[in-house]
Amino acid sequence: MELIKKYFWVFFISMIPLIELRGAIPYAVGFNLPLLPSYIIAIIGNMVPVPFIFFFARKVLEWGKDVKFELFAKFCKFCIEKGEKAKTALLAKSDKGIYIALLLFVGIPLPGTGAWTGTLAASFLDLDFKKSVLAVSLGVVLAGIIMGILSSGIFGAIGLIA
Repeated sequence: MELIKKYFWVFFISMIPLIELRGAIPYAVGFNLPLLPSYIIAIIGNMVPVPFIFFFARKVLEWGKDVKFELFAKFCKFCIEKGEKAKTALLAKSDKGIYIALLLFVGIPLPGTGAWTGTLAASFLDLDFKKSVLAVSLGVVLAGIIMGILSSGIFGAIGLIA
């Protein structure tokens, strides 16, 4: 039962904006969970919000930037600015290879470049849904591989020191 609870946390953490799989994989490695099942669960968890983000997030953010609840309006404006920034970055890095740029944008595990931001950018760019989901999925896989290698190395080194 304890193992299922830890896998649930891997799944849940991977769905959280800005943390996503980049936080779920180190969590799994840190708790000595088997990497392959953790990796698969984190990918699935990271991809669950993608269709909702693609079709609804932009509309909610556009609506929310004008609401009277100032904290929520500021958050919506921040997200729109982040989406526009990602849009600009993707357009600057690509010509016809927009989906490759999207894959790399999501796949390189830097703060603010995950599936949430990439999908929001794809939505802002009015990209094809299926091609965007494929690019984001492959980017999530790439980010997971990178994070698995980095996490194993970091936690392995800590284990040698302790």
